[in-house]
Amino acid sequence: MPEKDTPWPFRPLAGRVKMNEELERLLNYSACEISDALLTLGVPGAGFLPDIGPINTGNKVVAPAVTVLFVPRASPSFPTLIPSDFSTTPDSNIPDGSIYADMALPDTIVVMSQPRGTRTATMGGLMAARMRKIGVKGILVDGRVRDVKQLRELVDIPVWARATSIVATRGECRAHAVNVPIHIGGTRVEQRDIVMLDPEDGCAVCIPKDKLGLVLEMAPKFAVDDETKMQRVMRGMKVEDAIKESI
Repeated sequence: MPEKDTPWPFRPLAGRVKMNEELERLLNYSACEISDALLTLGVPGAGFLPDIGPINTGNKVVAPAVTVLFVPRASPSFPTLIPSDFSTTPDSNIPDGSIYADMALPDTIVVMSQPRGTRTATMGGLMAARMRKIGVKGILVDGRVRDVKQLRELVDIPVWARATSIVATRGECRAHAVNVPIHIGGTRVEQRDIVMLDPEDGCAVCIPKDKLGLVLEMAPKFAVDDETKMQRVMRGMKVEDAIKESI
């Protein structure tokens, strides 16, 4: 059994039954409704994970996050190192010879962060297939992926990314640390924060783990209010009046 300070949460998450019930409740709400709650709570970025969309199709999924931080590396094909502030980069915690995909946990969403400006992919079909076999529920990449045909036709797991590539990861970056805080746009993502991939809204959202209870309390009101205002506008009411009646 791994030691207590192992970077990946191999041990069962505390309160798993309660969390599963809460995650099931979250599926009743859209990413927009959840973001409305986070905006009201003053969460930086309102939970939005910008410029990231689905590479393949899939249902809405919600699960605790595990994070993977990638850092630049140089190679003969890409001799110029992507600029990066290594003074703020955490120490590596991936053992030599280990592959992050082999260390994943079931019932999580793996969230990866790649240095901006990188032209290589963070992962492709092979890594996605391994994580799917383990039981990962979804993959979100703030960066590039490759093997799009495999991701769409062979690998039955939602994959979301900012862009695509044809170049293997080793050309310009490498996996450096797991379950360290990462930033996507203005949103901070930490281990065990709750991530939703919502294909109907075409967006992903991150709920800080300490805000989950509040979001579950607030989301029903936002959902009802939004539906009520839409019905009023569809009947011909001005948007201004539809909003006023909801206040």
